[in-house]
Amino acid sequence: MDQLWAPWRMAYILNAKEGTSDNSCIFCEKPKQKSDQENLIVYRSKHCFVMLNKFPYNNGHLMVVPYVHESDLTTLKNAILHDMQKMVNQSIRAVTKTMDPHGLNIGLNLGQTAGAGIVDHLHYHLVPRWNGDTNFMPVISGTKVISEALADTWQKLHIAFKEL
Repeated sequence: MDQLWAPWRMAYILNAKEGTSDNSCIFCEKPKQKSDQENLIVYRSKHCFVMLNKFPYNNGHLMVVPYVHESDLTTLKNAILHDMQKMVNQSIRAVTKTMDPHGLNIGLNLGQTAGAGIVDHLHYHLVPRWNGDTNFMPVISGTKVISEALADTWQKLHIAFKEL
């Protein structure tokens, strides 16, 4: 039997078990730290930032997040909404330039029932897709294989955002 080693997943498992008992929000805390590479933030705009998902569905899985802590899309000011859409568009260009996907899933999960992992802070997901990226691993074993280190993906996308 072959072994699939993914020791980085333990951080996800332990984090899920521990929860966020201190009521902190990673989308509020990470941008304050100014450690963009460590926090996987690839780009910042006036009202939003773009960061890699630490536990990605696919390589290059990005999130576009407003700085404002809000769960209701309908209450965001127009300037924030406009900036979020601009950052989604810029993310499409950066991912397309660096990763050449065959397609993209882009979405916003509103509420836990809709799939939001962080319910209280809005964020768009942008997931690059390739023909054949759904193979036997996720179907049979519920395991997704990510073929590139997050640090390498961060470097590529960070450069691409700066060039746009």
